[in-house]
Amino acid sequence: MRRRTKDRPTVEGLPATWRRRAKGLRRYGVETSATALERCAEELDATLVQREETTYSLVEASRESGYSADHLGRLVRDGKIPNAGRPGAPRIALKDLPRKAHVPAEPRLADEPRRRDVSNAQIVQSIIEKGIE
Repeated sequence: MRRRTKDRPTVEGLPATWRRRAKGLRRYGVETSATALERCAEELDATLVQREETTYSLVEASRESGYSADHLGRLVRDGKIPNAGRPGAPRIALKDLPRKAHVPAEPRLADEPRRRDVSNAQIVQSIIEKGIE
């Protein structure tokens, strides 16, 4: 039975999921695996924070957001979006980037088979393939 899309974890939600799993493992004395999951959660959290701070030129931001570079430039000039660049060479941080409704704001993990058939290595591979960095 396949889970509905809205029930699937997002990349942003994985650290919390991994921490919950680590807590459960620890209850059963599986300390090494619990620690490994917590470290993975920490690393992914740091990567996600770094990604949110990534800045884009107006042309790059246009591809990410679905809005035109001209429109994004106006939003920066009008102060509706902070300029993460310098005067005359605006840049927009990913965290401040508006998105059109049809442009997904967060990547989803690849379709999974049943949860018990998915290894941690497969989850990490899915994250790598979706390009979270």
